Amino acid sequence: MKIAVTYDNGKIFQHFGKTEFFKVYEVEDNKVVSSQVIGSNGAGHGALAELLAKEKVDVLICGGIGGGALNALTQAGIQLFAGAQGEADQAVEAYLKGELTSTGANCDHHHDEGHSCGHHGEEHSCGHHEGGHSCGDTCGGCGASNPITGRNVGKTCRTHYRGTFNDGTQFDSSYDRGEPLEFVCGAGMMIRGFDAAVADMEVGQVVDIHLMPEEAYGLPDPNAIFTIEIEKLPGAENLEVGQQVYLSDQYGRSFPVKVTAKEEKTITLDANHEMAGKELNFRIELVEVK
Repeated sequence: MKIAVTYDNGKIFQHFGKTEFFKVYEVEDNKVVSSQVIGSNGAGHGALAELLAKEKVDVLICGGIGGGALNALTQAGIQLFAGAQGEADQAVEAYLKGELTSTGANCDHHHDEGHSCGHHGEEHSCGHHEGGHSCGDTCGGCGASNPITGRNVGKTCRTHYRGTFNDGTQFDSSYDRGEPLEFVCGAGMMIRGFDAAVADMEVGQVVDIHLMPEEAYGLPDPNAIFTIEIEKLPGAENLEVGQQVYLSDQYGRSFPVKVTAKEEKTITLDANHEMAGKELNFRIELVEVK
């Protein structure tokens, strides 16, 4: 078994996407038998996840990490323990003792280490996005102050669910698609309230939950609405009001925005999630835990 830690002079480096080094620990019989520091040799979460996969890393311990990086790690089959701080060696020992918890994805894609939506500008390219909202979308981009705990945390769960607004209108349903939703519980792949509900469910159990915005997609953030010059955003000249597109930030992470206004030389984009500020209801059925 191999455990990797984002590494900087003995400490856990706090930004996965910008880490220059990993300390990789070889573990046998639940004890560290060797370790080495390796360079990241890549840029962006995709390249870093690929590097860790080539090193045959099973577990990553890090500080801050976004939803896009989480996806890349999940696809590479690497288990994530995010939100760790302090000494790298101590974090690994805590993991081996079963004392390390994970916050899941905890990097807000609008406010990352001084990066503000008001300063996207030249760092972004514009890509069109088709398709509506699905609760299966990665929803853990915003950090959570307290880690989720429960018997299913860290395990792959398959759930059926139906999501409705307070007036009874359905906005999503896995039953309609005929396929349960699969995700790693507590890893930040789902909105926090959904994750927390599944964390202690038993297979076959059905629960009904009501989520306030803070446990779902959060409250609308006025700082997530920004206006930039069209000439600084390639492709913006072809966009129309009401259209949803993907932008990518300087770390290669993508996120959706909606065009809310367009003038002759400027365009206004809203990076708030379309469900921001909404109360949501879910009926959740836990089908399987792997």
